[in-house]
Amino acid sequence: MTRFLTLALALVAAACSGPPAGDTETAHPNDAASAPAASDDGPVVVFLGTSLTAGLGLPTDEDTYVARVAELADSAGIPIRAVNAGVSGETSAGGLRRIDWVLREPLDVLVIELGANDGLRGQDPFALADNLTQIIRATRTRYPEARIVLAGMEAPPNLGPLYTLAFHDVFPRVAEQESAQLIPFLLAGVAGIPSLNQSDGIHPTPAGHRIMAQTVWSTLGPLLSEMEASR
Repeated sequence: MTRFLTLALALVAAACSGPPAGDTETAHPNDAASAPAASDDGPVVVFLGTSLTAGLGLPTDEDTYVARVAELADSAGIPIRAVNAGVSGETSAGGLRRIDWVLREPLDVLVIELGANDGLRGQDPFALADNLTQIIRATRTRYPEARIVLAGMEAPPNLGPLYTLAFHDVFPRVAEQESAQLIPFLLAGVAGIPSLNQSDGIHPTPAGHRIMAQTVWSTLGPLLSEMEASR
């Protein structure tokens, strides 16, 4: 089955990779989500995110961490139907605007990778937390049994320690309050390593996406195993 430099630069990735901020709001959802990959019988796992999820600059869609996670699930004997709903330039507000479209089709797990662009633009961490919370609650309203995985991100250090701390704290706080599974930092082991980023020094290479997949899998894998055991 198929399928930073500095921290500040890593965050520039998501915001500078796609349309300008004003255009992000009008990005058509059909341009964002790929068809499900992997088993037709496994749980549907939707990855809602930015260019980090969309895989900007990669040779093929099969090089994204989303496709690599599907491969890991298959190898573990718990195949999934992975849906890539990443949009380059996306913010948490944009993700919230799209969530009703995403939820038109049933899902079992929602992986949320949003916030990098909010941090780059210095947007209010409280607004970020509210957007993430609304996304999670909208998902559970529609699908009460859905599991949620929230990927943490960091803000650019040039915005000052108070902002970066407030931004960092959003993800574990929302995860705890909403009973979501937390991936502490999606770019762990990739940020700041030139060989794992493309020539722009920003977007991860296929090798970087493989590491991201392992990072996601360390949280998602046990969750899928638990779901399988409870069937």
